[in-house]
Amino acid sequence: MSVDEKIIKNYGHGELLSSIEVALGKLNKTTDSVTIEDLGPVDEFHIGSRAATDHFIKQLGFSSTDTILDVGCGLGGAARYVASKFNCNVEGIDLTDEYIQTGNVLSSWVKLEGKVNLVQGSATAMPYENGKFNGAYMLHVGMNIEDKKKLFSEVGRTLKSGGTFGIYDIMKIQEGELTYPVPWASDSSISKLAKLETYKELLREAGFEVVGECDRKDFALDFFKNMKAKTAANGGPAALGLHTLMQASTPVKIQNMVANISNDLIAPIELVARKI
Repeated sequence: MSVDEKIIKNYGHGELLSSIEVALGKLNKTTDSVTIEDLGPVDEFHIGSRAATDHFIKQLGFSSTDTILDVGCGLGGAARYVASKFNCNVEGIDLTDEYIQTGNVLSSWVKLEGKVNLVQGSATAMPYENGKFNGAYMLHVGMNIEDKKKLFSEVGRTLKSGGTFGIYDIMKIQEGELTYPVPWASDSSISKLAKLETYKELLREAGFEVVGECDRKDFALDFFKNMKAKTAANGGPAALGLHTLMQASTPVKIQNMVANISNDLIAPIELVARKI
């Protein structure tokens, strides 16, 4: 099995769309009444969910005249948020076809199919022409991509000069063996973490200037502490959330990720770069 096939297997669900529909019913929502806010807990598959997206995206300076690239878009939650917030067009690409198919249906539910278009494909060989996009971003994507040099080169190729590229990834803080499984990998074979300095060096080689960075470790630990407390207070998880995606493996994956962050092996970090 190739690395890409292992990654798709890691994220695959099998009945994702129907699981989301069932959860919406528990929230007294239908496909006609659901909102972007309702979908946020499940379709923003990264540490901090919507709050993290808002903190991250507002640094990137997008506007209504922009066409934006979402690299590793997953279900397209961030893409829908960006399209709604800035009234711009967003193109998303992701390796997992089930996520793409489900994400495009979710966009139609919230009447954003004209603003958000998601396609299946590789972030290291994207089907977009040179200079198509005014800006780009990725949220928790690089952890599965070993060839970050090619990844950043592809993003740079598709960006206009002066375009902003935002990254919110889990990065390696120090050497040490991670405890698996974690949300992005069942074992080390598909975990391709890199250090912040590696990201910055490869971005510079790809023609970017790094203009901002922010370590979100404390935010992450607070987020999971609050999520655990809320789950306990409610007697279990909400109808819709990360467990909808990761199913029975959710508790152990979250527990291991928090332990790895607490032990200073990894941390979620934001980077903002500009194409020179």
